[in-house]
Amino acid sequence: MKIFAVLMLLAIVGSLFSGLFFLYQDRGSGERTVRALTLRIGLSLALFILLLVGFRTGLIPGYSQ
Repeated sequence: MKIFAVLMLLAIVGSLFSGLFFLYQDRGSGERTVRALTLRIGLSLALFILLLVGFRTGLIPGYSQ
């Protein structure tokens, strides 16, 4: 589960930088920037939901004191 979360974070950061690259390449008039940033938002939401489900189902143990 940890490896999957790290891979998702890397994909989110990669999508963020590709959006920045497309923003400079297209000079703000392209649609590729919007697609890259929309993908980043979708990946972020998916990671959040998967982590939440993992905590609720016990796949990811919480901290106990």
